[in-house]
Amino acid sequence: MQRNVTLNILLMSLLLNGLTACTQSVSEHRLPTINTPAQFSGYAHWHMVSEPTTATPAWWQAFKDDTLNQLVETLTINNATLQASEAQYRAAVATLIGSQASQVPTLSATASANNGTIATSNSFSSSSLPTNSNYALNASVSWELDLWGRIRQTVQSNEAKAQASLADLYAARLSSQALLVQSYFQLRNTDLQIDIVNTSIAAYHRFVRLTQARQQAGVVSSLDVAQAKTQYHTTQAQLLDLQEQRARYQHAIATLLGQAASGFTISKRNEDSALIPALPTLVPSTLLLNRPDIIASERRVAAANAQIGVAQSAFFPTINLVGSAGYRNTEISNLVNVPNTIWSLGPSLAFSLFDGGLREANVKIAEAGLDQATATYKQTVLNAFQEVEDNLSSIALLHEEAQVQQQALDAAMQAHRIAQSQYRTGISSALNVISAQTAELSAQRTQKSIQLRQQLASLVLLKNTGGELSHLP
Repeated sequence: MQRNVTLNILLMSLLLNGLTACTQSVSEHRLPTINTPAQFSGYAHWHMVSEPTTATPAWWQAFKDDTLNQLVETLTINNATLQASEAQYRAAVATLIGSQASQVPTLSATASANNGTIATSNSFSSSSLPTNSNYALNASVSWELDLWGRIRQTVQSNEAKAQASLADLYAARLSSQALLVQSYFQLRNTDLQIDIVNTSIAAYHRFVRLTQARQQAGVVSSLDVAQAKTQYHTTQAQLLDLQEQRARYQHAIATLLGQAASGFTISKRNEDSALIPALPTLVPSTLLLNRPDIIASERRVAAANAQIGVAQSAFFPTINLVGSAGYRNTEISNLVNVPNTIWSLGPSLAFSLFDGGLREANVKIAEAGLDQATATYKQTVLNAFQEVEDNLSSIALLHEEAQVQQQALDAAMQAHRIAQSQYRTGISSALNVISAQTAELSAQRTQKSIQLRQQLASLVLLKNTGGELSHLP
């Protein structure tokens, strides 16, 4: 027995020393190279770059709206999409823990007891066979030697996938927050539009009464009255359309908050409290660290790289160290005793001799997966750069557009006043007044639409810099 033990130990030593030298080396993960500009060109429109502002993780607070802050807090807790992403992340972490378990030995224990008969040459019937009892208590340990890096690469791949899942969770949270803020701004802007239209409806109603009085006095014809009523009722229809839009925005916000739309309301605000915050300065290189979608894409590149090592390790044998020890006896009272000891110790080796090209195919699949993940990463970065540039340009141009639109509104209001004055003195027709009123209403609504677009562009830019996920554990 001693000789067998010595041979086993010698065999294990040869395996460890000889095969370790053949340990597979997998290429180190390197971040795909992407040429980034020194700064975003959109900042050239702004002088405030010399005094940059720093975006906080609570980026929506830059709009200084208490109602909005409360809604975002509720969203973070109750949103069903975020709950699904969080559950997906927990599953990824559990997968990682499961793969890490393969790095340590597996210990198991068994206990058995059985009764049976043994036939002999003197036995004539089963009833006369002697009964034999056996009792056993056994513990075994098994440990796979990770000589080729299969387990290590699997752990690295699952770790990168878990990190990508965490980044996905942050990306889903940012996306849901941005969608909520967008819906909230659209709702508030709709309230402003409703106020403008309500004011116009009241003015148009007064004009209808004026034309009716002038018709009764024989100053104008029924055509003026019909034109005034057309404008009045058309604007009423616009009000109903705006109210329908507001209801949709409110329902969308309720769904984002995980609430039933029928029992959720946001009170109307009378004043125009829309705020366009200062631009945060964002350096292109830091965008790679701040955007969760970029981080998730990069981590998937790392996972795909490690998966190649897992596929390559299939070309090498699987080596396990297996040992067991225990007791076996026919009497349970005397089971745990030195003479009843049984044990075994030795390596086991499994190697696939022929698989019809399966392993080569798996390596090619893993390599293609790496190429796909790398291309996706590059495209994600380029999309992020474009999104920032788009919104920087939009903010700059919308700022100028708002100033020009204010001039147009001032001119429309003046034209309206002149037309009304001329109509009262009989110099101008009702059609001129109606055209001036329509132009003024359109200018007012366009001004509020530009204001909404400014807010939405600022919202997207702040979202790009507002993620608190700058690195992964």
